[in-house]
Amino acid sequence: MKYPTVLGVNIDHVATIRQARGTTYPDLLEAVKEIEKTGAEAITIHLREDRRHIQDMDVPAVMNYTSRRLNLELAATQEMVDIALAVKPSDCCIVPEKREELTTEGGLDVIGQFDRIRSATRQLGEAGVRVSLFIEPDIKHIDKAKEIGAPVIELHTGAYADQATPEGEQHEFERVLKAAEYADSIGIHVNAGHGLHYTNTRQIADISVIRELNIGHAIVARALFVGLKQATEEMLAQIV
Repeated sequence: MKYPTVLGVNIDHVATIRQARGTTYPDLLEAVKEIEKTGAEAITIHLREDRRHIQDMDVPAVMNYTSRRLNLELAATQEMVDIALAVKPSDCCIVPEKREELTTEGGLDVIGQFDRIRSATRQLGEAGVRVSLFIEPDIKHIDKAKEIGAPVIELHTGAYADQATPEGEQHEFERVLKAAEYADSIGIHVNAGHGLHYTNTRQIADISVIRELNIGHAIVARALFVGLKQATEEMLAQIV
């Protein structure tokens, strides 16, 4: 069985441009409006602890404006959980954070930080928020995600996307494929994302058990030349 694969568009880097000059533009809500003209199913934003792009005020603003599902990415800290509980988006994806990183590097340490991640997952789940854990395509991590009680995982595709050779890409693809099929077999909803762009997404989208891809940087970069609506539609063409 092939599940339909949907697209979540991450608009963090629209906010990155805004924050570079501390202006009120580009307007995140205008970005949401353009994306909603397409078949994208979700809007993704990441409220980082250092507030480098998305700001606290953006979370309720986007939540109240969008007609799509809001997927809020956050660290497993009580501060972030409390913010999510106040807004109650449909989805929260718990991700790792390091202050010095340019972007999220690698998946959650669901083994070493088991108790903290389980606490965040339980609090959000009890409030009716569907929780996803951003993890490596690794069977041990998938088993821990199941033990934590997360209904969804998002497989980190960064290692796949960063490969410089066809052989390396194929090796990492097979890791993602094996992990996705295993997670689906034990009743976990499987999403994927990170580093995906217009020439490497289709292979991941063709994995029958992957239900959603969350992509941002490539779409925002392409939008500089063709606009956000067309950039999103071009990515959807790689997925459907």
